[in-house]
Amino acid sequence: MKAYELRELSDGELKAKLKELKEELFTLRMEKAMAKLAQPHRFKEIKRNIARINTILRERRMQNADQK
Repeated sequence: MKAYELRELSDGELKAKLKELKEELFTLRMEKAMAKLAQPHRFKEIKRNIARINTILRERRMQNADQK
């Protein structure tokens, strides 16, 4: 997903998406360990999306802290 698409989601939706991506990353790691990995390029995509979500959540926390 692109950053602008993620910014449109609420905090709850972002956290749910983050959990989903972490579960998918875990599944990919298990597949890699069992030598059944079909899409090795997904590692990079998932890690980048996790980083994007964490960045957006942190930006929102910092914005809320500045407003208080």
